[in-house]
Amino acid sequence: MESLYPSMVECAAEAARVARGVTAAQLAGTTHCPGWDVRALVNHWVLYTSHGLEHRALRKPLPESLTERDFAAEPGWAEAYAVQLDRAVAVWADPVVWEGEVDLGDMGSMAAPELASVIVKEMAVHGWDVAAATGQEYRISDAAARVILDVVVTHGDLYRQYDGFAPAVSVPSDSPTFTRAVALSGRDPRLSQVAS
Repeated sequence: MESLYPSMVECAAEAARVARGVTAAQLAGTTHCPGWDVRALVNHWVLYTSHGLEHRALRKPLPESLTERDFAAEPGWAEAYAVQLDRAVAVWADPVVWEGEVDLGDMGSMAAPELASVIVKEMAVHGWDVAAATGQEYRISDAAARVILDVVVTHGDLYRQYDGFAPAVSVPSDSPTFTRAVALSGRDPRLSQVAS
């Protein structure tokens, strides 16, 4: 918890900042995620990195009403996302939440710290996706980037089995840590430069 929680706080704050930078006109725009426009990407991002983060901490399943919700269609969705992120992150401030396993239903279970790291990775990598699609930049510290890179390295093969990651993109070995994490997850870091 000591090393991961500060990264969770940081990545959540940056996700909220990027969300506030998405305009209504951009929601219909394309992304580099196959089959997803910005709206679909935002809805996935909001659901799993804020509501999912809280529900997993509380050991509760996500209700169907949330999984079917079009968050991006709601006025003030970015502010609502920021509030929900704060609420979810506050739940994880309790050391007890980091103990034991989290039941993932048909997918089995996962140790709470490992699951938290995966959700923080989703927060950052999909935050980068949204930023790249909307002409923004997703910026985190090197310490947080190292957390994201570690998760991508650890779980990359599993993500590729389920088409969550494309094949890794080649970048120079001396690239910044977050650039390497993005590339290893099958995203081309140059896309964020093209969009901005």
